[in-house]
Amino acid sequence: MTHDSKTDEILLDIKGLRKWFPIKSGMLTTVKSYVRAVDGVDLQVIRGETLGIVGESGCGKTTLGRVILGLIPMTEGSVHYDGEDIRMMTNRDLRRRLQIVFQDPGGSMNPRMSVRSIVGEPLTVNGIAEGAELTQRVADLLASVGLKRDHMNRFPHEFSGGQKQRIALARALSLDPEFILLDEPTSALDVSVQAQVLNLLEEIQSKRDLTFVFITHALNVVNHVCERVAVMYLGKIVEIANTKDLFSKPAHPYTHALMSAIPEPSLDKVARRRIVLSGDVPSPANPPPGCRFHTRCPIAEEGLCDVEEPKLESIGEGHSVACHFPLGPGMTLPILGDDQNPPEDDDMPNTVLL
Repeated sequence: MTHDSKTDEILLDIKGLRKWFPIKSGMLTTVKSYVRAVDGVDLQVIRGETLGIVGESGCGKTTLGRVILGLIPMTEGSVHYDGEDIRMMTNRDLRRRLQIVFQDPGGSMNPRMSVRSIVGEPLTVNGIAEGAELTQRVADLLASVGLKRDHMNRFPHEFSGGQKQRIALARALSLDPEFILLDEPTSALDVSVQAQVLNLLEEIQSKRDLTFVFITHALNVVNHVCERVAVMYLGKIVEIANTKDLFSKPAHPYTHALMSAIPEPSLDKVARRRIVLSGDVPSPANPPPGCRFHTRCPIAEEGLCDVEEPKLESIGEGHSVACHFPLGPGMTLPILGDDQNPPEDDDMPNTVLL
């Protein structure tokens, strides 16, 4: 789906969002410091689109998603949904309009409850259906995600990972929401099952006119299902663009490293140009000054990148990057080893652990 930034309606508007978790110690549990899980995020989601959020493990993707849904309180900033501050919305209204599918579908289900109870509970709590009507609604929801009516009398442990994910999706759809946040929905699934779930999501989105935010570390999945992608690093968004531009001409050095780590299946032993990042990801409890990526960036400039934090600024239509030296089309980064004779794949260390 292609969006026109001049006419598209902003469904979710996030400004200056921060979520800091206190680090306490001592008998009086004095706050010594904070883990800055999300630290100043500005983001907009267009109605009807699928926005991907990617980054390394621990970069703040899931925390951002949970703050957006109101599952955990924000420290600072604002989240407006369809023009309304989520902090002013009732919990019932919030849950009916915004839903989530968790990363571990089995862990988000009560093992003592049948599928009928799991999927039907939102309908019962909100007084929408009961008795025979509830049973029929649950059957219809299961059918919409490719499950049978007979499945409603079974329990979570009787299903495979892919089936559990379908049950979780049916539960999320039960209140007919407008927005669904999908937190790593395919990470625990086999490749063949991933394809089935992704195709199902696209079909449901088309039929119900849903808006998706897709949190994942699987860049191949993002390339398949998302119209736009936001890249996070250490609690901040460092680049956002439409999917085609991000994959074809990434501007941030970190995005370049992510793209170079995508596996390229080939029958031949061909060495690939892989960008190797030095050092470890800094702690979100003690982020480096200036650009947070400068400690691992091969083109960082002393006296600028380690002092001044870059702002997320537009470099083209719908493409923004937070970098003092954004890379243009065709530009690349230095790698370890001889550029003319790169090391064999088996000898190359992993560049980025997503």
